[in-house]
Amino acid sequence: MALKGPAFHKAHLAVLTANLLFGINFSVVKWIAPALIQPFGLNFLRVSSAVVLFWSLYLLKPSGWRIDRADIPRFLLCALTGVAINQLLFIKGLTLTTPVHAALLILVTPVFILLIALALKRERVTIGKTAGFVLGITGASLLILSKEQTAIAGNMPLGDLLVTVNAVSYAFYFVLVKPLMLKYSALHVIRWVFTFGLLMVTPFCIGEVFTAHWSAFQPEHVAALLFVLLGATFFAYLFTAYGLQHLSPSATGSYIYLQPLFSAIISSLFFREALTFNKLLSAVFIFAGVYLVNYRKKSSESVSAGA
Repeated sequence: MALKGPAFHKAHLAVLTANLLFGINFSVVKWIAPALIQPFGLNFLRVSSAVVLFWSLYLLKPSGWRIDRADIPRFLLCALTGVAINQLLFIKGLTLTTPVHAALLILVTPVFILLIALALKRERVTIGKTAGFVLGITGASLLILSKEQTAIAGNMPLGDLLVTVNAVSYAFYFVLVKPLMLKYSALHVIRWVFTFGLLMVTPFCIGEVFTAHWSAFQPEHVAALLFVLLGATFFAYLFTAYGLQHLSPSATGSYIYLQPLFSAIISSLFFREALTFNKLLSAVFIFAGVYLVNYRKKSSESVSAGA
């Protein structure tokens, strides 16, 4: 069934908003972790709070809560790739490297999404998509490589490796979760993915919650933590799930090119960095890349609605 009009635009707006939240998250996480809370402790708070919030929505509007037994293995794989590996390695890697390096390495996600989808024969490589990938990576590279490396990195090679593995894992999640989005509602899928994910991360993370420097938290730190838990986790994943339900994995993943742009804008606001010509040129490349990757002829634009 073709998706047109407001629903189509809402799906793109949801994914755009999610990546705005993710882009801001680079700086916010780096600010509070590991100075105030260790990365795995922060991961536990992210996943556990998301589980509570997603099931709270179920209580506000009860509906079917079950999932078919045959779908449990796929849900477990989605929890492993989209929550456990993704969450653990991203924040741990970010605390060891710089936000600039992390943002750059995250850009491999759409490339792996295309490769995985191509291997599964779910996507077709076109000249437009290829050009979009090249433009997006070029723009983000110009933006990031021109930025002065001032952040403190504890172990940059290890941090870069962890962030890269995280990006590959998230690419697998994008492709694996799509069939579930066609069968269940986006909220139902993400609710169970995070529930299974919480069971996976708890043994690795619970200890670091108790070693956090809670007495050192100031109001601004509490606000930053709430942003990570609500904005960059609950709402960002919810919006991404909605987008995946209505858009292809590569179209949804292509918006990741905007994260470095959003990150640079936030950095300019908070650290008073100048908005240079190079940054504006990078923005043009990135937006052009996202457009080309998402471009479809009207006759071929189609999606399947979830239950």
